[in-house]
This record gives sequence, structure tokens and C-alpha cells, in this order.
Amino acid sequence: MKQKLFSKNFVLLILGQVMSLFGNSILKLALSMYVLDIIGSAAIFAGILSAATIPTIIFSPLGGILADRADRRNIMVALDALTGFAVFGAAFSLHQGNELIVISILLMILSILGAFETPTVQACIPTMLEGENIIKGNAVVNQAASLSCLIGPVLGGVLYAGFGLQPVMYASVGCFFITALLECFIKLNQQQIHSTEGILSIIRQDFLASMRFIFKEQEEISRLLLVTALSRFFVMGIIIVGLPYIVRITLELGAGYYGAAESTLAVAVILGSIGAGLLTGKLKTGRLSIMLSSIGLFMIPAGIAFLCPIDSVTKYVINIVSFFGMQTAISIFSIFAVSLIQQRTPNHLIGKVMAYTSMITLCVQPIGQIVYGFLFDRFKDAAYLVLIPTGVLVCAVGLLAAGLFRKLEVK
Repeated sequence: MKQKLFSKNFVLLILGQVMSLFGNSILKLALSMYVLDIIGSAAIFAGILSAATIPTIIFSPLGGILADRADRRNIMVALDALTGFAVFGAAFSLHQGNELIVISILLMILSILGAFETPTVQACIPTMLEGENIIKGNAVVNQAASLSCLIGPVLGGVLYAGFGLQPVMYASVGCFFITALLECFIKLNQQQIHSTEGILSIIRQDFLASMRFIFKEQEEISRLLLVTALSRFFVMGIIIVGLPYIVRITLELGAGYYGAAESTLAVAVILGSIGAGLLTGKLKTGRLSIMLSSIGLFMIPAGIAFLCPIDSVTKYVINIVSFFGMQTAISIFSIFAVSLIQQRTPNHLIGKVMAYTSMITLCVQPIGQIVYGFLFDRFKDAAYLVLIPTGVLVCAVGLLAAGLFRKLEVK
């Protein structure tokens, strides 16, 4: 009998994720606007956000171990409830003169809690679903995240402008508590691992077991993680740093153009998620190298546009189309890559392996942003010297990974 994708458990998980991500979106938007209002410095808030990612990187392996050792439903309920209490406490403690301290502490707490929540949610999907439904499930989760991140900032901005920071924080608290309530009704068939050994011994054993699985028993997973990390390094560096730089500095266009570009990318993520669901069962694993190479192919026209004698708006349109293609393709590739890892990982290791996947992405992405920030500054008037070589490199990574994807398809 074919498994139903939208089971009660999966629907509850999706609804919870929508509420949680929506709460996060309106909260982050309101916090950023508040910091800009009181100190007028985007650099300070960017520095706070960057520092807040460090706890996530440090605690992610522990989050993976907990996801494999304890009841995942209870972990999600506890984390979302704790997030709600943390935001409520911050809103209640917010007074004139202590804003930056309270916001910094809150972001650090959210970062730590996120390190435990991400691997737990990702580990729940293969527990609820199986086979090709894992890919479809990841696509649906990605769509929910994209819609929340598309609508949340807009509504957060309206709420902040109309009512101020604290009401927005209380609204996000409501979102987190509703998420925790929904998750209470999830039922998972998970066999918990019990041990009488000490915590340090358990952490050491679980770490060694997961490393042995990734690098010895399933070497293809370690190679897939490397390929995924390389793609994130190039693509996220180009998209996060390159797009605003190209629009505002190179092409000297207004903020409206940049806002339209960001909205276009958000739509691309949603369409990529829908595309991944539709391609399930049709896009063979062996052809994922073509999908990866296509990301690089989309970059090349964006660079060529700067070699042509055309006006800034035309260059802008060509770049937006190219970036739209890149974002759509990387969304599809990422969903299939994560699903491959989930399908090939046993239930008692899935939390740890997904934690390492998130940790690698978190480590690589900021490095890519720094590198491409330097490159775009260095080649301010010659963006094609950044875009075209990067496109060629991504194509090369895709072609070199063809053998890996063929091997994964056979297995």
C-alpha cells in the first residue's frame, strides 16, 4: 500500500514549522529595524547576527546526539516552548538603555536552541515518511519555510511600524507557543537509545559512530557533503553578497530594484521547492550532476551582460533572470541532496548526520560571503571577472561529481 504524504503527523509538523518560521521572520525583521532606529548602524546588527551563528555551529553536534537519544516530539515541544519564554522574557526586560544587551542575549539563546531544533526536525521527516515521499516531504517543508520568509518580513514591517517592537515580540511568542501545542499531538514511532554511561562517554561514542558511518561505511555521504558545501560556498557567496552589490554599487540602481530582486529570489525558492516535488521519481539521482552544472550555466550570462554595450536596466533584467535560475536550481539540488542523505542514514544516526550537514553549511556560507565580498570589491567595475569564472567552476564541480551521483543511484 502506497504511503500517504500528508499524514496527520506530517501535517502537524508542517503547520508547526509554518508558525515557528513565521514567528522567527517577524521577530528578526522587527529586531533589525529597531537596532537601526536606535543606533543607525547596520554593521553593528550584522556583527551581532554573525556572532549569534557561533553557538549554532558549536552546539549542532550535541543537537544531533540529543535527536537520536531522546523523544524527538518532546524535544521539539520543549524547544519551541523555551523559545517562546525566551522572547517573552526579552520583551518584558526591554527598557531604554539596555536594548542592545537584551537583543544580543536573545539572539544567542535563539541560536543555541536552533542548533538543537534543526537536526531534530530534519530527523523527523524520514521517521514519518519513506522512499520518494522523503523528497516530497523535504520539498513541502522548504515551501513552507519560503512562504513564511516571504510573508513574515512584510507583515513584521507593518506591525513594527504600527505598534513598535514589543507587540511584535509578543506576537512571535504566540507563534512559538502555538507551534509547541501543535507538536504535542505528533506521534512518532521512534526507538529511543538508553545508556547507563556518563554524558561525556555517550557524546564520544555517538561522535565516533557517526564519523565511522560517514567516512567509512558510507563514504558517498561524505563526498556528497563536500559537493554540497562547495556549491553553497560559490552560490550563496554570489547570491547573498553579489546581488546587492551588483544592483546598488555596480549598476547604481535604487533600493526599489533591490527589493524587487529579493522578492524574485524568494519566488524562485518556492518554485524550486515545487519543482523538486514534481521531479520526484522523474529526476534520477545520476542526473543531479546536470542540475548542479546548470547552476553554473545560469551564472555565465549574468557576467556576459557586463561585457555588452547595453544600459543598466537591461543588465539588471539579465542578472535577475540568471539569479532566478540559480536560486531555483540550487533549491532543487539541495532538497534532493538532503533527501539522499536521509534515505541512506539509519534512524539511530539520522539526527547526528543531519546536524553535521547543517554545521558544514553554516561554516561554509560565511566564508563564501567573505571571499566574494573581497572579490566584488576588488573587481568593482568588472563583475564579469567574478561571475563567469565562478560559473565555470560550478559547472566543473557538477561534471566532476557525475561519478558520485551515478554510484549513489546504483546503491
